[in-house]
Amino acid sequence: MNNTLRHWKEAATLILAAGSQHGNIIPKVMTQVARNDNQKKNNFDYEVLLLKRSQKSGFMPNAFVFPGGLVEASDFSNEWVKLFERHIQKPNFGLGVVNQPSSTRSPMFLTDRTKFGSLIPGEVAFRICAIRETFEESGVLLVVPEDSTIEDNQNCADAYRQNLDAVARWREEVQDNPKQFIEMCKELRCVPNIWALHEWGNWLTPLFSKSSKARRYDTAFFICCLPSKPIATDDQKEVSGFKWWTPEEAIDEYRYQQTWIPPPQFYNLSRLCNFTTIKELQRFSLQRALEGCERWLPVMVHVEDGMLHTLPGDELYPDDPDVTGELQKMYSTDRTCEDIAREGGRLHRMLLQNGVSYFYINTEPKYKHVNPLITDISQSTEPKSKM
Repeated sequence: MNNTLRHWKEAATLILAAGSQHGNIIPKVMTQVARNDNQKKNNFDYEVLLLKRSQKSGFMPNAFVFPGGLVEASDFSNEWVKLFERHIQKPNFGLGVVNQPSSTRSPMFLTDRTKFGSLIPGEVAFRICAIRETFEESGVLLVVPEDSTIEDNQNCADAYRQNLDAVARWREEVQDNPKQFIEMCKELRCVPNIWALHEWGNWLTPLFSKSSKARRYDTAFFICCLPSKPIATDDQKEVSGFKWWTPEEAIDEYRYQQTWIPPPQFYNLSRLCNFTTIKELQRFSLQRALEGCERWLPVMVHVEDGMLHTLPGDELYPDDPDVTGELQKMYSTDRTCEDIAREGGRLHRMLLQNGVSYFYINTEPKYKHVNPLITDISQSTEPKSKM
């Protein structure tokens, strides 16, 4: 655990997709014409778990987010070495080595954790964090028997469905003390299924204003695909409710302002719209598991008609962004987003207008990833995303 960070804290979150029963699957059609409700309901054979943060939460109250939270010291505990002893001789405990050049790799993954006394690679610890937080917040436990094979764990991921009474008891103990997650795994003779989690993205909380006192997080995003939906229950603490939605259903709820979904979640839900079946999503996630990702720090630009979230690659994105926020660089213009977009150039941005986000994207994604699939045409001037 990196306890030297001053401007943000490290965190991990999990996009949990699970197969659902919606009848026949309609073939995917790349269209910007709005689908009717019946088509929308049947277009995907999987749903994604979104948790509603408590109104009392100090960070993003009432928002619907993926499960996740802060990294704890116990996620880097050397006690995990004994539990993962069958895999400690393999690179990153069998996860493999990411192909991405170190010059573009996120600092949270590059940091040498032995400097802080931990033998647990960041690639492993952040996955442990995502699994532990998902268990605490939703009750979904992603563990596998300690003697299982990596190949089975990658391809046949599922939630723990045995000894539910014992698991419920352990959940309360882990909520009170994250270190109990290690003790639970010892008793159940299991290990967190780190191999079923595939790297998906990395977002750094932006600086919203010069007077902003908001908490900032450097968050690793992972994805995990399950064949069927596990039982989920909120904790009535940090989480006040949850929903299993198809990516389109979640986006529609946001578009019609029935829910608030923060920009990173909205961006990634729109990415998922490229995949209508859980097998397709699982195959894609596994194929790019070792490709890597950039750390994205959205840079805010105040425009005449809203707020632009510019991302790396965008024409307006600074060459040297104010990552720490110490310089408190703020950007603004009296032009509209439409005026700026008509100037052409590279576009990788979201416009937040009247509580709803819209994409302006024509850049190619890096590391074999995909751009959001744009299905909204409320702004006729919006450029199409290159897929």
